[in-house]
Amino acid sequence: MSVLSKRPVLRWLVPATAAAAVIGGGAAVATVAGAADPTLPDRSAAQLLVDLQTARLDGLSGTVVQRADLGLPPIASLAGMLGDANFASLVDGQHTLRVWYAGPDKARVSLLGGDAQTDVIRNGSDTWLWSSRSKTATHGKIKDGDGDHGAPPAGLPTSPQEAADLALKAIEPSTQVSVGRSTKIAGRDAYELNLTPKDHASLVGQVSIAIDATEHVPLRFRVYPAASDKAAFEVAFTMVDFNRPDDAQFVFNPPAGTKVTEFDDAVKAAEGSKDGKALQDKIAKERQQPAKKGDGPTIIGTGWTTVVMAKLDQGGGDEPGIAGLLGQLPKVNGAWGSGRLFTSHLATGLLTDDGRVFFGAVSPERLYEVAATHR
Repeated sequence: MSVLSKRPVLRWLVPATAAAAVIGGGAAVATVAGAADPTLPDRSAAQLLVDLQTARLDGLSGTVVQRADLGLPPIASLAGMLGDANFASLVDGQHTLRVWYAGPDKARVSLLGGDAQTDVIRNGSDTWLWSSRSKTATHGKIKDGDGDHGAPPAGLPTSPQEAADLALKAIEPSTQVSVGRSTKIAGRDAYELNLTPKDHASLVGQVSIAIDATEHVPLRFRVYPAASDKAAFEVAFTMVDFNRPDDAQFVFNPPAGTKVTEFDDAVKAAEGSKDGKALQDKIAKERQQPAKKGDGPTIIGTGWTTVVMAKLDQGGGDEPGIAGLLGQLPKVNGAWGSGRLFTSHLATGLLTDDGRVFFGAVSPERLYEVAATHR
């Protein structure tokens, strides 16, 4: 259970599944207190973890800078993932965001890029996703038990809070946790909590979380590759205010000329299309079939060297465009078979020609070993 699970600050903004795959693994708390800056009392790693767990946040606004240098292959840009003011662009480069939080049902994030802007807003049961570049807005209503219709697509986290929650969601003895030097983030005193994998086979060298000395909220989050002292991913406040934002900040009125689409109408339109009907038929067929043992991802190993294995549908329903992009990944082969390899500074993926997918914060050699023994 996450030490932050009782405090869902900004958690709805981005699912951050990519970051979860990179920084998965647990931690064993070190007992040695850090040599804190003279302006701050010494705090042990255990005390800082308690601070994170017990902190309460009524409101927040600020500017966040996110930097990603993951060493992604060039197909990322070919897939249209990169571009100003597009949430998918967070996988690479530097980006500036503005965030506001006034409770679980009042939150807003604005991604700025050049003369473009993309906003995601939650105001009670209302959600909005707005793009200034395309002059479009999607509006949805959240009912009890529903997801957030206005949430941006899965990607890297847009706040230190989101990233820290993922890093600390499991407390196990696979990680050494220690206190680093005190620092200043956005003009505020902060402690630094460092998470270092004990297993040197991981591509992750260290995760560093700067925690506000007063509010106990993460102000900066960094992930370092094992082979470098330069952070491959960082998200940090450059300005932060812990006063509750005015409710007017979460009221969205579409600018003149904006094409507004209701979320439910968009879903119905998709369901009525040729592709939508085919997808519905496929889902209905799968639901009629009994679940097979082994369906779903398989977790292999533990801690920072965990490998996730999944199997692709070999029914021929994949989009040609996706197949073309995957075809640009380098070819690899071995005793395990043949396939395509995805590499970055923090994670590796292997797609075999027989439809198996392996992913983890490990070297290609580790994936080859797993692929040879798991069918």
